Amino acid sequence: MIRKSVLLTHTLLLSLFLGGCGQSSSSEKADKEGGKKLVIGATMLSMQNEFIVNVNDEMTKKAEADGVELISIDAERSPLKQIEQVESFIAQQVDAIIMNPCEVEASSPAVTKALAAHIPIINVNSATSAKPTAFVGSDDAESGRIAMNYIAKRLGGKGNVVMMHGYMGQAAQIQREQGAREVLKQYPGLKLLAHQTGEWDRAKSMTLMENWIQSYGPQINAVFAQNDEMGMGAVKALTSAGLKNKVIVVSIDAIPDALQAVKNGTLDATIFQNAEQQGAKAIETAIKIAKGQPYDKETLIPFELVTKENISKYQK
Repeated sequence: MIRKSVLLTHTLLLSLFLGGCGQSSSSEKADKEGGKKLVIGATMLSMQNEFIVNVNDEMTKKAEADGVELISIDAERSPLKQIEQVESFIAQQVDAIIMNPCEVEASSPAVTKALAAHIPIINVNSATSAKPTAFVGSDDAESGRIAMNYIAKRLGGKGNVVMMHGYMGQAAQIQREQGAREVLKQYPGLKLLAHQTGEWDRAKSMTLMENWIQSYGPQINAVFAQNDEMGMGAVKALTSAGLKNKVIVVSIDAIPDALQAVKNGTLDATIFQNAEQQGAKAIETAIKIAKGQPYDKETLIPFELVTKENISKYQK
């Protein structure tokens, strides 16, 4: 009996020792991997927008590659819903929040709430009036300048232009209009014939273009659509009316449809916005902040003009 008790004691001690070693190695492994798995919450403007979907896809790829858990939610263009989603992320105590803002002003309370809860918040692709922890995106005013400069050169500085706005109040809409108007001021011969929102939507923009064709017809010399979805809608309406060969159409984002249209010659130009870099850099920045590492408070990725001459560089 004594021998059995001694043997049992030795066995238990050995088990505890080995168990302790196992816990130690797990802790060491966790330390090497940087501790617990980081959790990042993301609220995106609209998953009906192809460019935003592309940004989100790149965020997902980068998060998976870096071993980070990403919880991504569609705000469905609602600032109120977006604020509620950020509040939910705060309640879940995520390590960082990435927000693709619905609107400059209406989405700003989400930034304020995150910062008050001491959770870093990174705006991606679009801005808010409330200053986030960091911003990753592009200078939207630059894209407006590039597009309108292209139109001005093609028209020789004279002609009538119509402009399709994105979702009103959203940073990209405000800044792309600002950039376009800066160029218009430099060309007294260019007249802004009409401007109205197409809400980033292809079908709505096709209807808008049809209305403009009825109102102005051959007076229209060029269309600046603030994104490719709207640009493609304008192209369809102009083609149906037999006017496409007489009207220059330029849009922004360089989504696959638009690139193919540029190659075919139906869309005159698009402005490349790098969804891959925006998505990846947003995750990279969130990770750095969550880990207390140095980071850039602003990461700006340049826009690039895409025409038939350089289309091969952008088509995959």
